[in-house]
Amino acid sequence: KPFDPSSFLIHAVSNIICSIVFGDRFDYEDKKFLTLIQLMEENNRLQNSVQTQIYNFIPNIMERLPGPHKTLIKNVEDINQFISEIVTAHQESLDPSCPRDFIDAFINKMEQEKGNNHSEFTAETLTRTTLDLFLAGTGTTSIALRYGLLILQKHPHVE
Repeated sequence: KPFDPSSFLIHAVSNIICSIVFGDRFDYEDKKFLTLIQLMEENNRLQNSVQTQIYNFIPNIMERLPGPHKTLIKNVEDINQFISEIVTAHQESLDPSCPRDFIDAFINKMEQEKGNNHSEFTAETLTRTTLDLFLAGTGTTSIALRYGLLILQKHPHVE
């Protein structure tokens, strides 16, 4: 019976990335996790709109105009807020001698670089890097797996 494995793959890949970056995975029915996935999927669709592509070239003008690029920006802000909350929780429960995940390791490095004014290890960099790992890793990996399954269906002798 035909089915679309996209949502299964996105959930699985997202949870693997969450376990590496956040040190924890989410239940597949968790409302925050499902909202996060929904925001990422919506952004993947919105990135192909003409307005979003124009926004990438002339943001000063497009910021004043309505369109799907506004929704994309709002979604990224919501995801960023989610990540900021997790970073704050990690900072409060940090044990420097036993890092649990990427965020803890980054926070440890921030502490080591505290006196360096030219350091790139800042709270903002941590949030943005975590956002990049989460968004880029989830999208590209789940799409690659989906196409891999499609190729195996088309060429069963390779399987």
